[in-house]
Amino acid sequence: MKKKLVRVSQYIKIRSIKTVGLALFSSLILAPSLYAQISLDVQDQSIRHILKEIEKAGEYKFFYNSDLSNLDHKTSISVQDKNIDEVMSLLLANTEISYKKEANNMIVLTVKSSSSPQAPRKTRKITGTVVDPDGLPIIGANVIEQGTTNGSITDLDGKFELIITENAILNISYIGFSDKQITVKEETSLQVTMTEDTQKLDEIVVVGYGVQKKVNLTGAVTAVSGEELDSRPVSNATQALQGMVAGLQITQAAGSLDDTPSLNVRGTTTIGQGSSGSPLVLIDGMEGDINTINPQDIASVSVLKDAAASSIYGSRAPFGVILITTKTGGKRDKVSVNYNNNFRFSTPIRMKHSMNSVDFACMQNDANTNIGGGQLFTPDRVQRMKDWIEGEYVNAGTRKDKNGNLIYSLDADANGYWLSGFTDGYASTDFYDAIYKKHTFSQEHNVSATGGDEKLNYYASFGYLGQDGLIKVADEGSNRYTATAKISSQWTKWMKFNYSLRFVRKDYHRPQSLGSGVYEYLGGQWPCVPLYDRNGNLYNEMVNTMTNGGTYRYQNDEYNHQVGLDIEPIKNWVTHAIFNYRTSHNESHTDMQHTYLYNLNGEAYDQNNFTYVGEDYYKDNYTNFQLYSEYSFNLQKKHNFHIMAGFQSEDERMKYKYADRAGLIVGNKPQIDGTTGIDAYGNPVDPSVSGNMSRWTTCGFFGRLNYDYQGKYLFEVNGRYDGSSRFRPGNQWKFFPSVSAGWNIAQENFMQPINDWIGQLKLRVSYGNLGNQNVGTYQTYQKIGVYANNGTWLQNGLKPMTAWAPGLVSQNLTWETIQSFNVGLDFAFLKDRLHGSFDWYVRKTKNMIGNAPELPSILGTAVPVTNNTDLRTNGWELTIGWNDRLSNGLQYGISFNLSDAYATITRYPNNPSHSLGNYIEGQRIGDIYGFETIGIAKSQEEMDAHIAKVDQSTIDNNKWGAGDIMYRDLNNDGKISWGANTLEDHGDLKKIGNSTPRYLFGIDLNAAWKGFDVRCFFQGVMKREYWASTRYFFGTFEYGRWYQICLDGLQDYYRDENSWSVVNGFQETNKDAYLPRAAYSAKNEQVQTKYLQDASYIRLKNLQIGYTLPQDLTRKISIEKLRVYFSGENLWTGTSLRKQYDPETIGTWYGNGYPLNTTFSFGLSLTL
Repeated sequence: MKKKLVRVSQYIKIRSIKTVGLALFSSLILAPSLYAQISLDVQDQSIRHILKEIEKAGEYKFFYNSDLSNLDHKTSISVQDKNIDEVMSLLLANTEISYKKEANNMIVLTVKSSSSPQAPRKTRKITGTVVDPDGLPIIGANVIEQGTTNGSITDLDGKFELIITENAILNISYIGFSDKQITVKEETSLQVTMTEDTQKLDEIVVVGYGVQKKVNLTGAVTAVSGEELDSRPVSNATQALQGMVAGLQITQAAGSLDDTPSLNVRGTTTIGQGSSGSPLVLIDGMEGDINTINPQDIASVSVLKDAAASSIYGSRAPFGVILITTKTGGKRDKVSVNYNNNFRFSTPIRMKHSMNSVDFACMQNDANTNIGGGQLFTPDRVQRMKDWIEGEYVNAGTRKDKNGNLIYSLDADANGYWLSGFTDGYASTDFYDAIYKKHTFSQEHNVSATGGDEKLNYYASFGYLGQDGLIKVADEGSNRYTATAKISSQWTKWMKFNYSLRFVRKDYHRPQSLGSGVYEYLGGQWPCVPLYDRNGNLYNEMVNTMTNGGTYRYQNDEYNHQVGLDIEPIKNWVTHAIFNYRTSHNESHTDMQHTYLYNLNGEAYDQNNFTYVGEDYYKDNYTNFQLYSEYSFNLQKKHNFHIMAGFQSEDERMKYKYADRAGLIVGNKPQIDGTTGIDAYGNPVDPSVSGNMSRWTTCGFFGRLNYDYQGKYLFEVNGRYDGSSRFRPGNQWKFFPSVSAGWNIAQENFMQPINDWIGQLKLRVSYGNLGNQNVGTYQTYQKIGVYANNGTWLQNGLKPMTAWAPGLVSQNLTWETIQSFNVGLDFAFLKDRLHGSFDWYVRKTKNMIGNAPELPSILGTAVPVTNNTDLRTNGWELTIGWNDRLSNGLQYGISFNLSDAYATITRYPNNPSHSLGNYIEGQRIGDIYGFETIGIAKSQEEMDAHIAKVDQSTIDNNKWGAGDIMYRDLNNDGKISWGANTLEDHGDLKKIGNSTPRYLFGIDLNAAWKGFDVRCFFQGVMKREYWASTRYFFGTFEYGRWYQICLDGLQDYYRDENSWSVVNGFQETNKDAYLPRAAYSAKNEQVQTKYLQDASYIRLKNLQIGYTLPQDLTRKISIEKLRVYFSGENLWTGTSLRKQYDPETIGTWYGNGYPLNTTFSFGLSLTL
């Protein structure tokens, strides 16, 4: 009875929600009558089934225990306009069930009371064998007696044994096969043959404004299930998608907690000024940020790649669409609760290190003397550095040499103030070890609940992710909270109500000085500069500022609401009305604190005495309304049609405010109202106040027609008429069509004899024309800036306001247009074991915004930009997979995807001289021009012989000698030069590589056996050239010692017996070095073939091992499923890049950004 009461309580709560909804829409729906008449005609069905039919026919709800006797008894009933009492009396006649009507049309079923106890139900033993269509035993199949927890699992021979009740119904299930239900009558032994699941043929894929069978798709669409994403220990869904979809390039620029990967579909998209080529990301039909959604909430991801697939979204989706569908409520009475967690331990990968101070000092002396200069560090200083390295540790600023003498990292002047650590330091500091931790800990917890029935279902989830950062010298971390609630209610037979709410909060904090400056200059920190003085106080200014110089933090809250109605007044004619609203609030805070250093006597003195507090606030309100209607019908059961038409509008409003003021009063209370506006010397400092507002809107009418003939011949046409506020009147509206067709060859009659091994063979072709409105909000309008108190002069003792005259804007600025052509082939062989697809495409981006040809300077302002640039992207994609099950029950799968894309400039009038430093018409994006390297001269004689034939003084007038680069004279003019550095006159330059990532791939290996599962996922790039920043690659730089880079590994430069470091005994000769001799000169650091880096790589992205406990064990403790797992992320990298670079982050701060992590995690997933 307790179960019944809980059920009733839950139902009353749900009814309350439903009642509110009915009141809101009372104009559409009439309350059901308490005296409703029921008409029903059901033959030879179970009582349980008939009860559900009555629920569908009226407003009645039945409550009963699932194991109530006689519910599975089959009967027939035929009534016309009868009340509920008459129907129930007929239905329950000759059974042991009674019923009782409660409030709100609830009916409770119970066993009829009896004066004598009910006889126990008879039980007996049943045995059986479960096999596949080939007669092979299925190991590990679940055999459950329906309505109970009584069950078994088949053994190595596919056999099972079970004690069942009389007339029991057995439910048999196994992954990859359709569930089977068997009613046991007089049999004592069963032979059960399972049929393979044909889900792949009927697989539904989410597309624009609807779903389609995958077998009927004519566009280029790739789908990924949520199960493939939610088990990886990553902080966002984008990272989980990396390498899984051919043509989807995901770039992880850095590993910091606030860094999010970028997305690109099918290569270079646009080079237009102010244009964005990112794909449109829709979460349940509403634009959103993929990095904010909890991967655990994702049900599926569809990537729409060609115009046929994405054109229905018009100008918002010219470069692809990523459709994310989140999980929804179940349609069974039982509530299902899932809890999962993981605990992560991370360590940085390919971590850089500083070279030791002796190597550093030697490199500086060698670099300066090699250009004719003198030594920068005396031998005595270098020896003291060496003694420090070899000395015994006393404290952070003190060592003891082998004679017991103390060695200090730094000396002080006569007044006790420390000398410069750069010119007088003796330490050997590894600043990467000083700043970064070796290990961090993170944890994630998620809980979700789903339940309901055909009339009302729900899904709710909550997630938490807490991450510690790698920064050692200060506090860094982030917390993410997510909450989702979805409810779907079938109000009437023809109307369904849907509502969802998603909430995301992210908190992040770090040292305020941690940013591009730290990443850029960390490699240039001289190791001789001490981290601490001899008293144990922080001395290094960069580290001291990070530790004590203030905090940056932000909090972002995002709320997403979606309300929708699905109205189906006529079967197969459905109208959808959906309203989406998103509001995002971001508040950030920065405070700069007073920092101190301490002298020899421990007395504090200012390092930085300027303090301030800055606060900014950003708010974004986005609304989206969609109204569309679709109708499906067929003619003669051969001609199948689907028609859809609709309207969409968007409105986004953004507001930003910023203020800061100097003079922090109380350091540990950094609030903007706790500042004075006065600096440390008593001088007033003007506060900074700024802000802006912006708004854009779109409006679009769209339609789609799908036709297929018996599933063989497929045709689809899309059209969208879009308007955007980002363009001026006269250019605001544009029509964008697309058309696609497909031929399911495998469905033809002539293919029937070989259908056993060719299940699918479909040819696709598509063409579409789209527009890009993702440009600057006001790029086509003249803008004037007005600034308060911004003048550099005084009027009446005050700084006046200023304004800037607007630049010229072309009245003809209009849409970028994108033409896309795609040919594809989908295939499935050997009963779907081997399956895949291939796509070849050409995409032309036309009328991109670029600089107009120069005009005389008498114009007095910049030449306005115009639509004058075109780009063509060519590419192809291959996806292939194999899935099978062996006779011993081992299931395994292999999938491989490979894609390539390159882009060519087809129109670019902005570079009439064809300068190699700019885009050039007819050339590919990413081309690298450089000199051809002969090699490093191993002796002065070798260099002299080369110079006698080839004059290299055009590069550098310094003497060329042993250890310098010998360049090849390609144009045979007797000298090395760049010519005019143009395509027509490039001297000795040649095309030596291309920086575009080519041949992106992913390899996914998985297997499962007896509850164990393992997954191994590789991802990488097969071809990419990279030219590194000169000083971060060579160490020295032409501008001198203060631009020296001190990374470990850069000391592998050419040294001979004449090098300063060798002459003075600190280094050995290194004539077979990788790098040329060190020199404060650019002569050896020209772009060239020898040092062009091969940035291709393969990375073991994920290795996961899990075990799911047998259900016959877990169900005894009311657990439906329990899985434990261990996972590793970024475990191994294969690349020929120099060790100071990570192949994924080479483009960030000279490859010196926040490192990526290797992550080990373990966790469990529990379903009740």
